[in-house]
Amino acid sequence: MAKAFILIECMVGRTREVVTSLGRLKGVKSVDTVTGPYDVIAVIEGDTLNEIGDIVTQHIHPIPGITRTVTCLVV
Repeated sequence: MAKAFILIECMVGRTREVVTSLGRLKGVKSVDTVTGPYDVIAVIEGDTLNEIGDIVTQHIHPIPGITRTVTCLVV
């Protein structure tokens, strides 16, 4: 099982929509709104690192309101 923390920056006023959209995605285990340089941190899991990459690029990046992500793989 592969796991990653996704640090997400959102457009002003779009954080709640982003959190709702992330919570609906398969593979997303938790989503939290945070303070600091990022607006949201999501924890995702997949069977392989390739699956983690697919979740990020195909499902998270297209969510309206997300401006930037940083993916931190768990080792």
